[in-house]
Amino acid sequence: MIDKQYIGHTLPPFQVNVEPGRLRFYAKATGQTDPIYLDEEAARAAGHPGLPVPPTFLFCLEMESPNPAAIRELLGMDYRRLLHGEQGFSYYAMAYAGDKLSFSQQIADIYDKKDGALEFVVRKTRVTNQRAELVAELRCVSVVRNG
Repeated sequence: MIDKQYIGHTLPPFQVNVEPGRLRFYAKATGQTDPIYLDEEAARAAGHPGLPVPPTFLFCLEMESPNPAAIRELLGMDYRRLLHGEQGFSYYAMAYAGDKLSFSQQIADIYDKKDGALEFVVRKTRVTNQRAELVAELRCVSVVRNG
């Protein structure tokens, strides 16, 4: 069983620079057709200071963590029994190419179902920009299959 004492545990924050080339690549890969995600002039004409961060791209940036497996390692989660249970995003402000985003991850909850056959770990991540403005909160639920 995953030790519930880790509920509330936070990892050291880390920062990621938002690069325009990666935004364009992601927009193309996810089928974005709105030119504001691909062309800086179109983005500015639409009132943005630069290329906006496409929806869900913050999850990709979160993987820039110095150790993306830190929570899994801390909790002793066997990746061979690990499932991605849920992903959610709450947005508060836009992020753009050139921003420096800070990610603060916390283990928000640990619980089990089916008499421990399934264990759930809820990670919440606060994302702020270089002006300390809240950009988004990310929520990820990992599931460990036991038995």
